[in-house]
Amino acid sequence: MSDEEPPVPEEVLTSAKDQLDDEEISLADNEEILHTLSELTPVYENERSYFVLGNYDREPIRRLNLVVDRLNRRQDAYAFRMVDIRGEWDNSIQKFCLIADTVTYLVGVAEKEPSDFLVEQGLLVGTTEFFAKSHVLKRVYEGEEHPFGWMQDGVFELFEREERLYRWQTEEELVDVTEELP
Repeated sequence: MSDEEPPVPEEVLTSAKDQLDDEEISLADNEEILHTLSELTPVYENERSYFVLGNYDREPIRRLNLVVDRLNRRQDAYAFRMVDIRGEWDNSIQKFCLIADTVTYLVGVAEKEPSDFLVEQGLLVGTTEFFAKSHVLKRVYEGEEHPFGWMQDGVFELFEREERLYRWQTEEELVDVTEELP
């Protein structure tokens, strides 16, 4: 990246501005948003970027980190979690949408216990743009036909129809399905 190029492409700034126009944000929030955008420089410097979503509890975050690590081993790829981008905004939905707009792919790692990324799943299927670049790695639980519930099952069905639902049970299988991502 040369010194003459802005750290953030103009179209991303325009998209972010459009999404945030309807919200009343403070000057401090605005500064935080601009700071966050500057932290996303690796997204623009690599051919592919992956925003990895899931549970941050002790065991599930270990598996999220495994997915991030595997994706970062790819040449010209950058994978990260929301917590890797500093800053705590009052409205984390804004942060999610801003980041989701900038990446190549959104990757959800779905596990039922102790909780899951329900809000993000709704956002992934709630907009055409987010859905088109989303993939879900769904954990399978032996002996349980519907461990996630009917609402999440509907989300998974949408991804399965688009051939962007990947099932795993063990961490070894999680590594294997991560390799199948574009």
